[in-house]
Amino acid sequence: MILEMKVPSPGESITEVEIAEWLVQDGDYVEKDQAIAEVDSDKATLELPAEAGGIIKLEDSDGNRYEEGDAVVVGAVVCLIDTSAAKPEGNFNEAPKEEKKEASKKVESKPTNSEIKTYATGTPSPAAKKILGEKGVDAKSVSGSGRDGRITKEDATNAVPSMGTSKGGNRSTSRSKMSMLRRKVAERLVEAKNTTAMLTTFNEVDMSPIFDLRKKYKEDFKAKHGVSLGFMSFFSLAVVRALKMYPAVNSMIDGKEMLTYDFVDISIAVSGPKGLMVPVIRNAENLSFKGIESEVKRLAIRAREGEITVDEMTGGTFTITNGGVFGSMLSTPIINPPQSGILGMHNIIQRPVAIDGKVEIRPIMYVALSYDHRIIDGKESVGFLVAVKEALENPIALLMDNDIKKALEM
Repeated sequence: MILEMKVPSPGESITEVEIAEWLVQDGDYVEKDQAIAEVDSDKATLELPAEAGGIIKLEDSDGNRYEEGDAVVVGAVVCLIDTSAAKPEGNFNEAPKEEKKEASKKVESKPTNSEIKTYATGTPSPAAKKILGEKGVDAKSVSGSGRDGRITKEDATNAVPSMGTSKGGNRSTSRSKMSMLRRKVAERLVEAKNTTAMLTTFNEVDMSPIFDLRKKYKEDFKAKHGVSLGFMSFFSLAVVRALKMYPAVNSMIDGKEMLTYDFVDISIAVSGPKGLMVPVIRNAENLSFKGIESEVKRLAIRAREGEITVDEMTGGTFTITNGGVFGSMLSTPIINPPQSGILGMHNIIQRPVAIDGKVEIRPIMYVALSYDHRIIDGKESVGFLVAVKEALENPIALLMDNDIKKALEM
């Protein structure tokens, strides 16, 4: 029996995916539920599991083959599985691959007709050689338009020398197709810049109180809960508090109406192997330090391993992004539409600051809030960021209700 493998829908509103990578080869025997391909949607990379065991043929019923990088409509047939084929004995997948590798090596060792160079191929005529020498242009960097690729006098005259005094340097370029996820991210970033009245306000945070708490409690916290006491829980809880004080920041524009949420779903920007992903911590207002750190760890691992689902990245009422992990000192983060606000964290640097009339060295982080000025006024945006700063600089009173051990569930 020939089974047609169709592309399942990765989520609502997604009508097309892209073949990111075939994980098997034509003629391989596959087991039921074995991942045969990775497909990119505009939101995530997902694995395509085999629906049955058998010999796989990487083409549809009409003999058309989808190559890596090809777009495929959801529901289309991408491969066929002969379920009546007997399972080969031994290591049925690795042996054919090794044989194919050896065969490819043998083929590569034999030059094709196109690889056999004639005297004229890529060589300049005497006049062209003189001109190229005067310009300091390497003949290898010039494409010849003459017979058999010979570089003519006109080619040499039109050749543009590289800037500076360097001669014969590498000037090669490469071209690769952007993944569907990367293209969608690009579209959304441009959309956010073009459709929102985006402004950014800045402040700085003295991280000393959080440093002191983490130094004292992080080992016991990790031993009891299995997760580290990181910065994200402090920032998330500070954001939850600030959003309750300034609900306009936890809103979005829906046509001619302003939709304000009475819950806080925090999107966290995570750098994955396929690009930027933004999984969501649901109902952060109900989570403790332990709950947030556990969710951050779980979602980050799933994003890095390519296991994140569309549902886990859908929604979100506010976003936190941490450019500091890459060394960013200051940035203007771009709003994640349809949200109206995003908080940017940055690296922590020991800086001289004035404390009670004296100069002291403190760990300082610059923070940035980008917001949609159409529904968030300057007073609310500045007030929100000040509220975040206050909570981070006085976490025991404002985030822990003056009971550290209870807040950390110690």
